[in-house]
Amino acid sequence: MQNLATGHSVHLLRGGGDFFPALIDAFDAAQHEIWLETYLFADDASGRAVAEALIRAVRRGVDVRVLIDGWGARLYLSKTLERELTSAGVDLLLYRPEVERQPFRFRRLRRLHRKLCHIDGKVAFIGGINIIDDMNTPGHTPPRIDFAVRVEGPILADIVQTMRRVRALVELSQLHDISLEEDDDLPAVTEPVGTIRAKLVVRDNLNHRHAIERAYLAALGRARREAIIACAYFFPGWRFQKALIAAARRGVKVTLLLQRRVEYKLMHYAVRTLYERWLNAGIEIQEYHRSFLHAKVAVIDDDFATIGSSNIDPYSFLMAREANLVVNNQAFAEQLRGALLKLIDDGAQPVLAAQWQQRTLMTRLLSSLAFATLRLIMAVTGADSEKGWFPMSREAQEVREQGKGKATP
Repeated sequence: MQNLATGHSVHLLRGGGDFFPALIDAFDAAQHEIWLETYLFADDASGRAVAEALIRAVRRGVDVRVLIDGWGARLYLSKTLERELTSAGVDLLLYRPEVERQPFRFRRLRRLHRKLCHIDGKVAFIGGINIIDDMNTPGHTPPRIDFAVRVEGPILADIVQTMRRVRALVELSQLHDISLEEDDDLPAVTEPVGTIRAKLVVRDNLNHRHAIERAYLAALGRARREAIIACAYFFPGWRFQKALIAAARRGVKVTLLLQRRVEYKLMHYAVRTLYERWLNAGIEIQEYHRSFLHAKVAVIDDDFATIGSSNIDPYSFLMAREANLVVNNQAFAEQLRGALLKLIDDGAQPVLAAQWQQRTLMTRLLSSLAFATLRLIMAVTGADSEKGWFPMSREAQEVREQGKGKATP
């Protein structure tokens, strides 16, 4: 991937056990400002600890600005905790709070799904971890499995800029006062603090509609040895599938670590219509069953690692605001790779091609019905306006290839 800047320090954080203490320590060290974006902010043990740290910062005179997605806030942010934060002086806003209107409009699905934070423009946190306790997993066996990073270095300029831009858009849309205080002009600290090359990659609905997907596709196109992708919600479009299959066919060991525990039944059964194609191409599928897999990370060879909020599905790639960090560093890639291999060893089961072909007729029918339903939903909401998301049927592929005068693979 091009345009990665050097000079960064990047620390891998595994789950809330690493993430929340590091985040709270950074809050307690803040001198000027804290900016936080999250999809969920729960009123539970971890959420309370984070809230208390934010309130402590406000009382020291730190400017604290929190942006929470409107749908995520409705799910987990209690009115009590919201009042405590705002009454203490936390500047709290909701992104798209209108969650009831026009339920079948594509625009309604455009949410703030990214998890970003910067402190004094000096330290940042990026990943997939919401402000919610790892043990707070309704309907699932805890703890939640997820990752984030703590980063310092030149990338802070991009993080500060994107957070300010989104905050200003929300304030403008909700007719808030968007005049900036003097401290808001505090510049990001961008001096080199290490040797790691990194880049912030965001997805929005304007200039960066396909940035995260393209980063994955470029890395898969360069892959020569191994690609491990761990993803909670994995329903890739046809371009992504072609890249996976092409990598596997040229000898790359492609491993998908996916969720085994069912959260959204429609997505769970729909993606299983694609397993046979992937298995036949030589892609290894590991389903994590020990607890709730919420990770959205990948390691490709030893020069591409990414951690962030973006799943590989229509929601993340076509609708939501997302943020991923791409890292080019062999030591970091090996560290993340080791964490993923340990998850596979400790709590995953392989999906074997021979066993998959023996699944029952009812299971096949459920998967086909789920796939068709998801496709219909995307058509109704307008999300299928992105061409090439759904794979063509085998029959349609044969017709197209014959029309081109090519042999059918």
